[in-house]
This record gives sequence, C-alpha cells and structure tokens, in this order.
Amino acid sequence: MKRFFSLVFLVVACCGFAVQDIVGFWRSVNDDGITDSIFAIYEYEGLRYGRIIATCDHEGKVNDSIYKPTKRANGLKGDPYYSGLDFIWYLQDTGASYMGTIMDPRSGKTYNAELKVKDDTLKVKGSLFVFSQTRTWLPVTKEDLPKGFKLPKLKSLVPHIPVQ
Repeated sequence: MKRFFSLVFLVVACCGFAVQDIVGFWRSVNDDGITDSIFAIYEYEGLRYGRIIATCDHEGKVNDSIYKPTKRANGLKGDPYYSGLDFIWYLQDTGASYMGTIMDPRSGKTYNAELKVKDDTLKVKGSLFVFSQTRTWLPVTKEDLPKGFKLPKLKSLVPHIPVQ
C-alpha cells in the first residue's frame, strides 16, 4: 500500500510540473500596447520553432504578411522577407520551459532562448552570457487580424533556418 501511494504521489508531482505547451499564435506589443508583429510557434518532429506571420504599422494594422511580404531582413544573407522567417529554433521541453535559440532578424545575432506560458501570456527570454531580456507576448485574437486574414495551419509548417 505504501508503494502504491508513493507511485500516485510521483505521478501527480510529475504532472504538476509539466510545462504548458507554447504552440499557437502570439503577438508582440510595444510600450503603448499596440501590436508590432504576429508569430506562430509550431511543433516539428518534437521540437518547437517560431515564425513571423505578419508585421504591423504604428497603429497595429497588418502591413506585411506571409501572403504579401514586402519588408526584408537586411541583416541576413539573401535579405529574406521578415514575414515567413523562422527566427526561433530547436526549442526543447525541459519540463519547466522550452529552451533553444532565438535570432534578432534585424541584425542576425542569435541568443539562447527560453519560452514559457505564464498567466495566459508567453514569456520570451533571450540571453547572452549573463545578460538577458524578457518580452511578453499575448495570444492572437480575431480582433488582431484584418478581415479575411487566414492564419496558416500550424501542422503544415516546416522549419527553414535562415543563413546568417
């Protein structure tokens, strides 16, 4: 009986520490609470990746998207479009968060990344040595998207790691 309760406790403890999945559509906001960009975090072969789906103007309106990309990431070889660019790679579930690599698409610099869901928001932390910065992303809602804008199917996304 003692062994049974130990097993039950172990199972409950492990489930209690499981990290909430980060897969979905998220948006970054500026200091005024206006949407800057929309991102997809998707799973591919057991790892998580992040792709830019759209960027927005100073009013939060989508002005560049995967369907009609116009702005280019000049900090990367080949100047790829921002929209459609994978900038988060190889995120692994550590049990407490997802750890991998994040890139600043403006400069091409990469950082250690840690992502986790907290209070229905996504905490995105980029670190280099002892220096780090954390951003809070919010879930995307219908109101965040232009009329008729279709988000891509997450299961259809395949990673394309950009050349730096």
